[in-house]
Amino acid sequence: MFKDDLLAGKRILVTGGGTGLGLAMGTRYLELGAELMICGRREAVLKQAVAALNQRFPGKASYRVCDIRDPAQVQAMVDGFWEAGGISVLLNNAAGNFLARTETLSHRAVDSVLNIVLHGTSYVTLAVGKKWLAAGQPGNVISIVTTYAWTGSAFVVPSAMAKAGVLALTRSLACEWGPKGIRLNAIAPGPFPTDGAWDRLMPNPEIHKLFLERVPLRRVGEHGELANLAAYLAADGSGYVNGEVITIDGGEWIGGAGEFNPMHKLDQAAWEEMAKRGR
Repeated sequence: MFKDDLLAGKRILVTGGGTGLGLAMGTRYLELGAELMICGRREAVLKQAVAALNQRFPGKASYRVCDIRDPAQVQAMVDGFWEAGGISVLLNNAAGNFLARTETLSHRAVDSVLNIVLHGTSYVTLAVGKKWLAAGQPGNVISIVTTYAWTGSAFVVPSAMAKAGVLALTRSLACEWGPKGIRLNAIAPGPFPTDGAWDRLMPNPEIHKLFLERVPLRRVGEHGELANLAAYLAADGSGYVNGEVITIDGGEWIGGAGEFNPMHKLDQAAWEEMAKRGR
């Protein structure tokens, strides 16, 4: 449903773009004609990813090492990419998360998530946004959040706090910077398994099965499905979408929100008994 040149002429920066969903979305951007810039803390991972991407899309991918928790590194990274040809779109993808009982957390554990997700996203957004504003250019920011940014969630409290902040940042700047031609939107993915991160959050098959039971479509998401949504928001055709968060979770969060949704577990005999009572 997307033309091969949909994103031609765009230079897109993806934070945490060397692995997982960031790499999947970045690859999709390349497939649709964009130039891709990625950043992260581990140079070996970035170098390997860019080498593989440039085999498919010669000269279209580049990287810079950057710990987005450090505003000085962020500024140097953004300056470098800007001087190399500018930045058209920013995808805030870098994140950190873990499952834990909140009463066991130290302040360092809380900071470890907030510093990446909230502070890092803010640093990069501001650094890129200031470039667009100074140059009088339009801009486009897409941030990865989560549905529990507005519902909250047990056992991932630092992540919920941080993602709620990113969503507030998105909606606030969509109003403040919108008149200057800069739009900001967010994507809230549901379960999209990746190597490493997914394994840490899904400690055993029973938990995985429990998660699938919460999703009305009874499956996890495919990386290409998320990547296509990210491509749509990066494209000019989505130009009137601003300050929005788009959920892509197979119906998971509304599946868990409806009071009687668990009734799908009733067998035929139970339904017949309920019908008798209703008469």
